[in-house]
Amino acid sequence: MSTLEPTVLFEDSDVLVIDKPVGIAVHGDGQPSAPTVVDWLLGRAPEARGVGEPQTNQAGEAIERSGVVHRLDRDTSGVMVLAKTPAAYEHLKQQFHDRLAKKEYRALVYGHLNERWGTVDRPIGRSAKDWRLRSAQRGAKGTLRDAVTDWELIGQGEYETEPFAYVRLKPKTGRMHQIRVHLKAIDRPIVGDVLYAGAKREQSNNLGLTRLALHAHVLELTLPSGEEQRFVAPVPPELEQAVDELHEPAT
Repeated sequence: MSTLEPTVLFEDSDVLVIDKPVGIAVHGDGQPSAPTVVDWLLGRAPEARGVGEPQTNQAGEAIERSGVVHRLDRDTSGVMVLAKTPAAYEHLKQQFHDRLAKKEYRALVYGHLNERWGTVDRPIGRSAKDWRLRSAQRGAKGTLRDAVTDWELIGQGEYETEPFAYVRLKPKTGRMHQIRVHLKAIDRPIVGDVLYAGAKREQSNNLGLTRLALHAHVLELTLPSGEEQRFVAPVPPELEQAVDELHEPAT
């Protein structure tokens, strides 16, 4: 098994709530790959096998997604809930569908923000340049799906004379790459984003980070048991250190 393993934040007979580390995919694509969160889940809770809805890749091969209700990108760390039973899966799926599950992320972005808070309300489609990517900008292709992200500035400063900001993000919808795409759309992509930061990442000091500076910090929902819970995945030390490195620009 990979040394990259989730940390268990909560577990009962219905669900597992984890803190997913950077660098491990939630599930595979039907091809041989490194161990995933699903592999780890089935090793710990074999009763979860087959829970959820079957999916296939473009070649028609089955993707092992047992227990997955929502997902985080491989390069994003943080809190996730996994279902162990069909009933738990249906309950949690409904929570996300009805937007009752509340999510809060933390991110470091390139540049400063002029406001203390705001909302990005831009539909997301496919990128015209690369079909694998998403876009919330003019020229997006395919079906445009509504997507809303609230943001709040926590702090900002400079590192080696380059400006950065630290933000709290609350996505109201759950589109693929939503936060990453929305921040790119307002020209404040996330530090270290190899998919969406482009030249900003290539030309930046990137706060000395070697990872995507995005972390799923809080998840609030009602468990299948009926209990309302708030789960917190601590901000990883490398991101906290990067925040601490920011300082006011010299005058």
